[in-house]
Amino acid sequence: MKNLPIGIQTFERIRSGNYIYVDKTEFVYEVAQNSASYFLSRPRRFGKSLFLNTLKSLFQGKKDLFEGLWIADKWDFSKVHPVIHFSFDKMDNKILEESISSVINTHALNFEVSLIENGVKNRFQELLVKVSAKHGEVVLLIDEYDKPIIEFLEFEESGIYTKAIENQKIMKQFYSVLKASEEHLRLTFITGVSKFTKVSVFSDLNHLQDISLNERFANIVGYTQSEVEYYFEAHIQSVEQKLKMSHQDLLAKMKIWYNGFSWNAETTLYNPFGLLNFFSNKDFRNYWFSTGTPTFLLNQMKIQNIYDVENTRIDIESIESYDINNLNLISLLFQTGYLTIKEMDGRKLLLDYPNQEVRESMYRFMIDGLAPNPQRIYTIGTIEDLKKAFLTADLATVRSIISSLLSDLPYEVYDKKSEGLYHGLLHFMFSLLGVYIKSEVHSSRGRADSVVETATHVYIFEFKFNKAAAEAMQQIKDKNYASKYENSGKITVGIGVNFKTADKEINEWEVENL
Repeated sequence: MKNLPIGIQTFERIRSGNYIYVDKTEFVYEVAQNSASYFLSRPRRFGKSLFLNTLKSLFQGKKDLFEGLWIADKWDFSKVHPVIHFSFDKMDNKILEESISSVINTHALNFEVSLIENGVKNRFQELLVKVSAKHGEVVLLIDEYDKPIIEFLEFEESGIYTKAIENQKIMKQFYSVLKASEEHLRLTFITGVSKFTKVSVFSDLNHLQDISLNERFANIVGYTQSEVEYYFEAHIQSVEQKLKMSHQDLLAKMKIWYNGFSWNAETTLYNPFGLLNFFSNKDFRNYWFSTGTPTFLLNQMKIQNIYDVENTRIDIESIESYDINNLNLISLLFQTGYLTIKEMDGRKLLLDYPNQEVRESMYRFMIDGLAPNPQRIYTIGTIEDLKKAFLTADLATVRSIISSLLSDLPYEVYDKKSEGLYHGLLHFMFSLLGVYIKSEVHSSRGRADSVVETATHVYIFEFKFNKAAAEAMQQIKDKNYASKYENSGKITVGIGVNFKTADKEINEWEVENL
């Protein structure tokens, strides 16, 4: 049984060691045979670095490493090219200019060229010109180009991202070199998580091919179901024995937990890092999500007062790029992998969480960020008690638990601006139960604050603060929120709730069958 390449991003190490390599060389060939410039956006730990490193080995002519792979008899390995590789994930982005300069100097030393220009922009251009003149056209690989920006978004809650903007300006100078250096480049391939509109790599480089949503490259990185079953057969059998599960049951559960990432609504993928860790630990847990969930997502949710992001419809133009000075939350969630494409209708997309790992982890992450005392929610049976109360239609217990949750919130958050926070906390709580909930559900005549749907009932909530439960109930009726559930065959119940902030408790609660 071959080893699992957990965290290994070096093609040569994988191929020369006893590690599994999922053959992506058909995509490597399609990219490498063209003298072009590419951009690929994918979430972190999705295989971008390994793909670039595979390209690097190909152009260095390391034929032995490709023996037995799809590309082995299709590529002329005698035609080598100098490869200049920048990985911003491995740089100290706090001192970005110095870090870039250091990499430039290292490449100059390796290719035995002397640089006399000053400044990152001029020295980078000089490097490309001189290496090309001495060794032939350059293959330029830039990995995680946006790390110097993303790395500093999570540290500033004010929305004024000083360091990120400073780094963006440095990058703008760095990438401005590429357009003028086309004649020296055999191939350019740039990867990242996000596509920032104000960075010149996109605003100036009109020849750059963005293949992120290109149908042909839908599974250029990540593992398909067939790849998992073929390359990891021995590991699947090992997990079956450990968990005492049948082959089909295990595959079905793996798919629910870890599959579901898609960039065309047809091909669904596993995140390699999460799946490899699952095979290693032989346990269904949160692996990919826990390695780097950015807190700035929660900050943006609070700033934009958006907590319910499931089943969001958006156009392609909106998710393909965003501006650091005007962050689009849905675009941010899609590009970082927390939302993925479930349906495509022309230029319109339906986005949702990709799988159970991401969905459940997001709920818990948001509860931790919104609730003053999240441990209380996870202990003494709070979640199970709330679930049991909904499933048995025990609304007295539902009221008691919700009142207790809201009473934990500090006085200073009880203002009109923060009503979304209460709704958000309740939405994530209900969602974590595993029963259906849709906060601020849209109907033809308005939207309810929250809807909880079980096998037998539909509960429509409207929350008021320092007003009256009767007013909330009347809104449910006037807006006819129940109309969309008329043919469900379930009992539809309206619940008007008023929370009195002075006493920090639900002081009025009206229930009525609709």
